[in-house]
Amino acid sequence: MSCPDQYRPREPRLCRAGARGIIEHGFPHRALPGAATMTPERAVAVLSVAAFGSSASLRCTDALLPLLAADFGTTIGSAAAAVTAFSISYGLLQVVHGPLGDKLGKYRLSFFTSLISFFGTLACAFSPTLEVLVVARFFAGATIGALIPLAMAWIGDVIPYANRQSVLARFLIGQMLGVALGASLGGYLGEHFGWRSPFYLLAVFYAVVSVMLWLELARNPYTRVDAAAAPTTILGGFHRMAQLLRVPWVRTILLIAAAEGAFFYGSLTFVALHLHKQLGLGLGASGTMIGAYAVGGMLYAAVSRKLVRRLGERGLALTGGLAIGVAFLGLALSGSVATALLCLLIVGVGIYMMHNTLQVNATQMAPESRGAALALFALSLFSGSSFGIWVGGKVIDAYGTTPLFVMSAIAMPLLALEFRRRLARHATA
Repeated sequence: MSCPDQYRPREPRLCRAGARGIIEHGFPHRALPGAATMTPERAVAVLSVAAFGSSASLRCTDALLPLLAADFGTTIGSAAAAVTAFSISYGLLQVVHGPLGDKLGKYRLSFFTSLISFFGTLACAFSPTLEVLVVARFFAGATIGALIPLAMAWIGDVIPYANRQSVLARFLIGQMLGVALGASLGGYLGEHFGWRSPFYLLAVFYAVVSVMLWLELARNPYTRVDAAAAPTTILGGFHRMAQLLRVPWVRTILLIAAAEGAFFYGSLTFVALHLHKQLGLGLGASGTMIGAYAVGGMLYAAVSRKLVRRLGERGLALTGGLAIGVAFLGLALSGSVATALLCLLIVGVGIYMMHNTLQVNATQMAPESRGAALALFALSLFSGSSFGIWVGGKVIDAYGTTPLFVMSAIAMPLLALEFRRRLARHATA
C-alpha cells in the first residue's frame, strides 16, 4: 500500500539569500529577517536543555522508590505508581500536544509547557500522601512530556532529513544527561535531604528553562518556523492523527515503539533498585551508576555519523538490540560494580543506536504533520513504558529484579530483529 500524497516527504531546505535566511518548505517562501546572525543550532541547544529537565524528571524517582516505600509504608511495587502515573500522562497527553504544536507553533508551545511544568513539579514536592503524589506526578507529566516530542517535531521541520540523524543525536545529549543526573541527583538529594528535595531543584530548573525558551522565541526567527499548515481546530488535529493510523508504516513504527517502551524502560526503571539491593550500594551511588547508561548514549552521539554511514539504519537497529540483550543479561548476573558499570555503558550505546533509528523514522512518518506524528509516537512509547513499569513492579514484588532483566535480555534482540526486517521491507516498497 502506497503512502497517501499528503504524507509524502517534502523536506525543508535551508539556504541563504543575501543577508536574509530563507526557509523553503514546499510552501510559499518565508523570509526570516535577522536570520543571517541566527542559527537553528542555537535553538536546538536550548531545546536540548529543556530535554534535560524532561528526562531528569522522568528518571529522578527511580532511586527514590525505597524512600517512598518507607515514608508511605508500602511496597516497592506500590510506590512505583508514582513512576507509572508520570509515564502514563507523559505519553497520553501527546494526543493534545501534537495538534496544539501544529496549530500554535512547536517552539512556542514548548515555552508554555515548560512554564506550567514549574508549578506541577512544585505540587509533587508538597504532596502529603502517596496518593496525592501520584496525582501530582500525573499532572506534572502531562506538560513535562511535551518538551522532547515537540522539540523533535520542530527539528524535523527545520533540519533536512540527510542531516537529521546527527542533529537529533546532538539534541539527545540533553536527554541523556538528564537521565544520568536525574537518577543521580534524585538518589543523593533523597538520601541526604529527603525525597522532596529533587522536586524543589527541578522546579527552579523549569523556571530557568522557561526564560531561555522565551528569549530564544523573541530573538531567533528560526523558532517561529513550522513546516505544516496548521489545522483550523484541535479536532482537525485529532482527525489528522486518525488519518495517520491508516498508513501501514505509521502503525509499524508505533507498535515497535510501544514494545520498546515496555521491554526496555520497564526494566531500566528498576536498575537503581537492583544495584541498591544486589550490590549493597547507597541510593546516591546506585543512582549515579545510571550515569554510565547516559555516557554510553553520548559515546554513540559522538560517533553517530560514522556508524550511520557504516551500518545503515538496519545495521544500527539490529546491533543496538543485540547489545541491549547482552547488557541486560550481564546486569541480571553481575556481582560487581565494575561489571554493572560496563553493562550500563553497553545498554546506553545499544538503546541509542536502536531508539535514535526509530525516532528518525518517526520524524519522517508524516512530514506535513510532524507534531501529530510525534505525538502518536510518544503516546505509543510511554504507553508501552507505563505498562512495562506496572508489570515490572508486580514481577519485582513477587520474584525480584533478576527475572525482569532476563525477560528484557531476550525480548530486545528479538524486537530489533523484527525492526530490521520491517525496515528492509519498507525500503523495497
